[in-house]
Amino acid sequence: MKKTLLYSLFMLALAFTACEPIENRDSIGGAITPDQLNVTASPIVVNGKHGNMVVIENKSAVNPKWLVGSAVSYKAYDTLMIVSTGNIPVTFTGLNADGTQINKSFTIKIDTLSTLPQEYKYLFGDPAAGVTSKKYVWDETSDGCWGNGGYLGNSAPGWWKVHLSDVNGQDAVYGADGYMVFTLGGLKLTKSNAAGTTKETGTVALDLSWVKKDDNGSVWSKGKLNTTNVTVLLGKQPNNANKPVNSYQILKLNDSKLVLAFPEGGDNAGSWSTAWFWMFKTAAN
Repeated sequence: MKKTLLYSLFMLALAFTACEPIENRDSIGGAITPDQLNVTASPIVVNGKHGNMVVIENKSAVNPKWLVGSAVSYKAYDTLMIVSTGNIPVTFTGLNADGTQINKSFTIKIDTLSTLPQEYKYLFGDPAAGVTSKKYVWDETSDGCWGNGGYLGNSAPGWWKVHLSDVNGQDAVYGADGYMVFTLGGLKLTKSNAAGTTKETGTVALDLSWVKKDDNGSVWSKGKLNTTNVTVLLGKQPNNANKPVNSYQILKLNDSKLVLAFPEGGDNAGSWSTAWFWMFKTAAN
């Protein structure tokens, strides 16, 4: 009887303990206001001038989003390359722990494009030479300026080839005489018909860290060209309801040629699976 009573008292005490809430959590801090934000964007000084590499720092307890000119970052600390000079707008958006957003806007001054990878100079032009935009047209010297072939195998259309004389049949809007202009300021891409009466403009981004090798270990693609709100000429997927292509692998980029590819099966598609190729050359502005 005593054992039964002791057991019942023990279980009752255990029940009371289980119902007792235990609060030993770190308290969530309150939301901060825009004037409490501690954020900076500082151009790196080169030879006494503000260069185009900008160090951004967020020392506030908020999730960050930066927009510095056309460069975007979601990191608290980062270094961004800006491709324009003059007064550059900076917008910082912070997300508080309670879900509220706060913003802070200011400007920084860039005096010189102190750092610009060679690939940018090839695609957009070299500001040191007074060139900040370049025009591209179909490369009629290629054996097919658009078409498909084998991924990681061909470096130009190898199967179905569309020559310049046949482009009008594939593109009734921009045609064989259509052209593109890549502009460094704002990283813009504009494509147009020959008369200039039909145009489409968006932005581009180069990802030079992305490399794809073929089965022999040789570099097949040396970066990516990504577009927003625009495609290159005939930037579509014929085998997928003509959906737009906005990410292109760069096979060749030099002072006079631009060769792009898009694998139907994605970046990890197998060798000799279907890929599409675009062959462009520079032209006088």
